[in-house]
Amino acid sequence: MEMLKSLVAVFLAAILTENYILCKFLGICPFLGVSKKLNTAVGMSAAVTFVMVLSTAVTWPIYYYVLVPNELEYLQTVVYILIIAALVQLIEIFLKKFVPSLYNALGIYLPLITTNCAVLGVTMLVITKAEETASYGYAHALVNAFGSGLGFMLAMVLFAGVRGRLETCDIPKSLRGLPITLIAASLLAVSFLGFQGVVDGLFA
Repeated sequence: MEMLKSLVAVFLAAILTENYILCKFLGICPFLGVSKKLNTAVGMSAAVTFVMVLSTAVTWPIYYYVLVPNELEYLQTVVYILIIAALVQLIEIFLKKFVPSLYNALGIYLPLITTNCAVLGVTMLVITKAEETASYGYAHALVNAFGSGLGFMLAMVLFAGVRGRLETCDIPKSLRGLPITLIAASLLAVSFLGFQGVVDGLFA
């Protein structure tokens, strides 16, 4: 029961209070670039979620069973990027063959998942959490990765809706384009701070 409770806490925190876009400010490039339309936002988020979970599933055992025993921890970032790049290539091949419309809509942002700091951040921060908390294990890392992907999707979908509304608003000329987009993104980020009390209250 205690294990389940901790997994749920990790899952909710990854989506709400530790949202990689709105709380940690990682993955801003696709957040601003692909959130203009709902379908591309969802497609990009699904691809990022898949990469986050699979890369965490692969990098965790590689770190603890290959890098640490051989004292190669300093190669962590390089190894992780290579693994993420390979996974992104697989997704790119799959989408190009089976979902060409989404492949074309994502454009340059699809290969940029390789250098998406949110994906790399997930794989590295779960190691940091495991070193700080003895009870944080492989299952927690996978749940965190999946929750982080859903949090990424939540932020993308919400912001796609906001940007859709902005297109019909009468915005002052000086704020049109990037300025109003950044203001809207900051207000959305501030709103997520309110979830901290909710998550803490559930597991107090």
